[in-house]
Amino acid sequence: MSGSVFYDASGLDRVAINLFYGWGYNFYRQENQLRADDLLIREKAGFLLGQSRAMLEAEQSAYRRTRLPPPTRAQPLPPPEAIEAARALEDLSTAIGSLEGTIRALPVPEADRMTQRYRQEAETLAMLAACDQRLIGLAEGLRATLDGRDHGWILANQATIREALRLLAARVRERQALLK
Repeated sequence: MSGSVFYDASGLDRVAINLFYGWGYNFYRQENQLRADDLLIREKAGFLLGQSRAMLEAEQSAYRRTRLPPPTRAQPLPPPEAIEAARALEDLSTAIGSLEGTIRALPVPEADRMTQRYRQEAETLAMLAACDQRLIGLAEGLRATLDGRDHGWILANQATIREALRLLAARVRERQALLK
């Protein structure tokens, strides 16, 4: 029994290491920690953007309740400026949701031998993490800006919110360029 491959610790270690490397994974490699951190950071950025979108949708709903009354015979259609403002709130919410989905779906370098051989994987992942940290900062800034604001403030400051979304989109493009 002691001659069995299952009792040979060094043989088991070799098999485990070969499997981990074959799958492109090793618990103790810095690249794997960076890859996991990248996934976590992007999830948190998506969470922050989701909170921002939820705040905007709540304000959009409040705006529609207060400014778009049900039709009457006297006024079958709501005022055009009220419809335009409701659409602006909806567009901001859609833009944030689109950006959130894009960030959650961003790729990371594959954990394969070709990537390890032809690309400095740890350096690339470290640059991705730095870019993702800037994404987190911008996403938190947007969330903090929208926190507690009413639809009047949001409509008056649409340009500021759109600028924040433009900066977030620029960071996403910068991150995508790192993997080309």
